[in-house]
Amino acid sequence: MDLSRQSFLGSNSDDVIQNSRIAVVGLCGGGSHVAQQLAHVGFRNQQLIDHDHADDTNINRMVGLTAIDVKNKAAKTDVICRLVKGINPNANVQLFPMRWQQCADMLRDCTAIFGCVDSFVERDQLERFARRFMIPYIDIGMDVTGERGSHVISGQVILSLPNHACMHCMGFLTEEIIAEEVKRYGNAGGKPQVVWPNGTLASVAVGQLMSLLTPWNDSIKPALYLDYDGNRMTVTPNKRLMHINEQSCQHFQGPDSLGEVLP
Repeated sequence: MDLSRQSFLGSNSDDVIQNSRIAVVGLCGGGSHVAQQLAHVGFRNQQLIDHDHADDTNINRMVGLTAIDVKNKAAKTDVICRLVKGINPNANVQLFPMRWQQCADMLRDCTAIFGCVDSFVERDQLERFARRFMIPYIDIGMDVTGERGSHVISGQVILSLPNHACMHCMGFLTEEIIAEEVKRYGNAGGKPQVVWPNGTLASVAVGQLMSLLTPWNDSIKPALYLDYDGNRMTVTPNKRLMHINEQSCQHFQGPDSLGEVLP
């Protein structure tokens, strides 16, 4: 790939990008956008993780999915692999058509992990894993709430870095939220999803990764917690940031921390 048009990212940015290994967990909505953009930027080494197969409810939000894929109930990993390889035939794509916990050992050496999952429980477990192995974790997600005629589209991009505030520090995850989700397990149904909020969130998340790996924007620290307002079409720093940006995490402490949240 000719990456000369993005030389502003830094003198050795090509090497950094092409030698990094990025995991994307969850490939249907935001994850499909993330994988596509990573391929366009030049990330050759991607680990794609999703246990599910495509169906007709995915077509409105999954980049690269076709009607034929839906008919054949294609594995989502295969769909996104085809998308990535279509952009860069030399990409080294590892496919894990399973739950991420079943291939966790393969993620330990990742440069970064994108979490594009719906569940708070899954987010909590992914962040714990990433913290344990000192891996940057980038979480994206969206939701639609409200009644007919008065819907609100919202979402977030969260950058969870070792030795910085975690999603518990930020108030995005709490024991109460997780317990309530566990209590409702199996009764939640399909969550509303559309393509354009996922695309916006994925673009911001990939931008966060580029700020981490390349020096093009070193004068500005990446915001750890960004809110997406889909009604106003805005992305803004979460109000909690002024209180947590410089705080050290109180939940994952010390070299012996194995990802257990302290009481």
